[in-house]
Amino acid sequence: MTESKYEIHLKWEETDHVYVATVPDLPGCMAHGETREAALSSVKAAIDLWLRSAAEDGVALPLKIK
Repeated sequence: MTESKYEIHLKWEETDHVYVATVPDLPGCMAHGETREAALSSVKAAIDLWLRSAAEDGVALPLKIK
């Protein structure tokens, strides 16, 4: 898994008692975990999958944040 340069939003969801991580620049890219670390690890894997799938489907990749 590569280091992501995309902005990640992390918030606590009281209803489900999990942290939810979303990536605003990658529509639908999100993950959750019982800890902040677990949610961040999962969303980094989701970013890799999102980018690979987009490349395979010919979708233009968003620019990475510097």
